[in-house]
Formats: sequence, structure tokens, C-alpha cells
Amino acid sequence: MGMSVHAYTLHPRLTPESRHDNSWAPAGLGDPEGTFPSKWYSGSSTSDLHTFLKSGLDLLVIATPLTDNTKQLIAKPEFEALASAGKGRTIISNIARGPVVHTNDLIEALDKGLIRGAALDVTDPEPLPDGHALFSAKNVIITPHVSGASTKYNERALAILKVNLERFSEGKELANRIHKKRGY
Repeated sequence: MGMSVHAYTLHPRLTPESRHDNSWAPAGLGDPEGTFPSKWYSGSSTSDLHTFLKSGLDLLVIATPLTDNTKQLIAKPEFEALASAGKGRTIISNIARGPVVHTNDLIEALDKGLIRGAALDVTDPEPLPDGHALFSAKNVIITPHVSGASTKYNERALAILKVNLERFSEGKELANRIHKKRGY
């Protein structure tokens, strides 16, 4: 599609092997070889995150789990970092969890033109109460937490189960594992 994809991960992915995605995805989808990102960023510090946010993003898709470390991950300083790379050019899409984005700072960033707009499948609070400021914020699309919905959802869930039953019976590592200590 002619896009330049920038990826940000907590842990570095410095080698081609470390960029491989071993999770389950439907045939023909995903990026198993990790070739789509033209730039990889990583780290847990604010400075690391800001380096990524200043990389000239037109669209920031937030798809991180909600943990103590990701609550309010995107707030006023992050909107300012995005704006420093091209005032008002970035659209925010949050398909993660509402509390990852600081709601009042998001509204302020929209009002000040620090970002171009927002597409929110999740909000904080959720659901938004009647009359909430996000409903009247400019350049916002809000969907009712349905980005994961698909007519293929049950079929795909059963396919992951089948793959994992096969892997389990062969003594192999399971796909799409949850790491309880990490919180995701």
C-alpha cells in the first residue's frame, strides 16, 4: 500500500530472527517474517517512546496490553512529541484499552491541533457517559469497542485451539501464549 511502517516494542528486535512473529494468524495475514516494519524502535523509557513518536507518524495505532506500565502511556508529553515531528499530522487509533490514553490530554491535543484526529474503539471511561467531552471533540470517531469483532471470530478461535492442541501433543511451544507475570 506504499506505507512505511514503524514498529515499537518493549524488547529490542535487532536481528531478522528476533523480528519473526510466531503467533497464530489466519493464512495469508500477519507478518510472520517481520518484514513490514521499515524501522524498529524499542525500550521502556519515556525517551525511547518519544524517539519513536518523533519519527514522523501519520497514523499511530495503539495495540498494547493494559498494565501498570501502560496506563496513561500516551498523555500530554507524548502528544507534544508527536506534534514536534509535524504539527497536527498524526491520527491516533486506540484499539488497545481506554486507560492507555489520557482522555483529557487527548481532548486538549485535538483542540490545540497537536494531532489531526482520533479513531477510538476504546475509551476511558468506558462506556462514555452521556454528554462526555469526547462526543463533541473535533475529528473523533468513536466505535463501541468492536474492533476485534468479526464473522470469523469463532472459527479463528477454534483454529488457534486446534493448532495449540497439536503443538501440545508434540511437546512444542504454544501459539499466542499469555504471560501472567507480564500481565498479557
